[in-house]
Amino acid sequence: MKLVFLGKLADLAGCEEHDFSASGARDWHGLSACLGRLGGDSLIEAAASDSVRVAVNGTLIADKHGLQVGEGDEVAFLPPVSGG
Repeated sequence: MKLVFLGKLADLAGCEEHDFSASGARDWHGLSACLGRLGGDSLIEAAASDSVRVAVNGTLIADKHGLQVGEGDEVAFLPPVSGG
């Protein structure tokens, strides 16, 4: 599974992309544990924020807490857009 981070989430993760094995990270709880190993509690809290959207394989999902992913999936974390 590939994790993609945009904006401040990339700063918190220390990278824009990271590959993880999907075993043990097939739902939001497992994915949160992966995020914690990568960027600690600050990355988990930022990704869980209501303002951050999640896309799986390019499709925005309505409820990230109901997320189900598998090996080979791409999960992108999309913070709100700001600036001009």
